[in-house]
Amino acid sequence: MVSDMPSFYLALSRRDLTNMERLRPSWDTYFMQLSDLAARRSNCMKRRVGCILTKDSRVIATGYNGTPRGLRNCNEGGCDRCNDGAPCGTGLDRCLCMHAEENALLEAGRGSVVYDNGVVLYCNTCPCLGCAIKIIQQGVKEVVYSRSYGMDHMTARVFKEAGVKLRQYSPQFTGLEI
Repeated sequence: MVSDMPSFYLALSRRDLTNMERLRPSWDTYFMQLSDLAARRSNCMKRRVGCILTKDSRVIATGYNGTPRGLRNCNEGGCDRCNDGAPCGTGLDRCLCMHAEENALLEAGRGSVVYDNGVVLYCNTCPCLGCAIKIIQQGVKEVVYSRSYGMDHMTARVFKEAGVKLRQYSPQFTGLEI
């Protein structure tokens, strides 16, 4: 409890009430929160990843990681690799899970979306090398991610060579968590 006016004004200033992110989130904040929301649909045992594909500040497709349609869910024992707790980047050849980026790219393809310079991919985790190659092939020109992953340096290298902008999201205001 604040007992005097100077303490009250100090407490108010720390709330950052005039920050525009409180009133209306930036596009980056909005799409990163949507990628976090999509990740909540994941049934993977190792990591929950969500992805949003956008064009002209509109959502084209969403994706999250997990086993493909028709297969037993990861959290029900569907993927041996994930359930065995394999270390990051190992045993990927026996993983049954689709990555969030793959799911979003496939979903966007279902609507015959034409990729050009306006497509931005938002993902709550930096794409792995395999997904980076698919992102490049689809013509996505910018990737925004929140959390790092064990292969970031390899992903950054191929994106740079292909002319895909990669940047890590850094929120301006963290008081709007989902």
